[in-house]
Amino acid sequence: MSAEPSESAARRAIERAAAAWVVREERGFTAAEQDAFSQWLAADPRHRTALADRRWAWREFDRITGLHTTVAAEPDPDLLAPQSRFSRQRRPWLQWSALGLAAAAAFAVLFWRENPAPFFQPARPPVATLSTALAAPCEQRTLDDGTVVELNRGARLTVLFTAELRRVRLERGEAHFTVAKNPSRPFVVEVAGVTARAIGTAFNIRLDSAAVEVLVTEGRVQLGHQAAAAAGVTAPPLLVARQRAVIPLDAPAAPDIATLSEADLTTRLAWQPRLLDFTDVPLAVVVGEFNRRNPVQLKVASAALAALRLNASFRSDNVEGFVRLLESSFGVRAEWHSETEIALFARR
Repeated sequence: MSAEPSESAARRAIERAAAAWVVREERGFTAAEQDAFSQWLAADPRHRTALADRRWAWREFDRITGLHTTVAAEPDPDLLAPQSRFSRQRRPWLQWSALGLAAAAAFAVLFWRENPAPFFQPARPPVATLSTALAAPCEQRTLDDGTVVELNRGARLTVLFTAELRRVRLERGEAHFTVAKNPSRPFVVEVAGVTARAIGTAFNIRLDSAAVEVLVTEGRVQLGHQAAAAAGVTAPPLLVARQRAVIPLDAPAAPDIATLSEADLTTRLAWQPRLLDFTDVPLAVVVGEFNRRNPVQLKVASAALAALRLNASFRSDNVEGFVRLLESSFGVRAEWHSETEIALFARR
């Protein structure tokens, strides 16, 4: 038998790599994986095409098997409706979709069996504390109960779970909690004498030198304040989605409550890491997205460089990884002008 042509082998290797990246992406990238993913995308234009195909296949597999994350999934009429002769002729790939998607699922399971740790095992946090350094990117952790915590730069919290109560103490900084529902085991965050008790919810909490801020993004949060209660000041029983409470630390007082618009909510939570995906976008636009979300600011030295068009996917908090990609693949030279400013020049 003749050996498989090299071009076909290369294509299959790209497809396998793309499938593996989709699995990682669904689980959530670490900072190191994000760097490797961005380098892989930039190395060959075929990589982005293969990734788009595998993302589509993953979504279709979810749709067919009914693995929707919506509260009340309904049958897909386009999927279940009988196909006319015309549609069968125009879309012959439908005859093979189930086989193709099943093969994709089988590949994912096989890959997991061979490489379980990098793909499906979530990072288990230390029992006592979670923290990020001031200069480190934001981090996402999953607690033992399934609650997802996003830590802003410099945040530190202590996990104090018992069989009856899930208690977390925010020692400094800012964190966002997407709480796993368990009515028989309450979830409470304590910070500087303020308590936030989750009621099927997601919320953000921040400690600074003057106040504690609690911002509800989903569901409801019940507030408590030891000093205010002792002084006879009654805190509001509940905060609902898009409400923000600011509780001063210097004197017991009723919280300052405001309801934010969707735009204000998005701006307030812009620190949270997310995947920024750019296709044929000017460098100036990409830099603007990074600068809006990070304390480290990028400065483009010339209009010609600002017009450079990029294809890239990066975590929004991975500024240094993005700069390394510019230096290695796009002829850019970077200079640190301070701890919070990086200037970008076209390499001569």
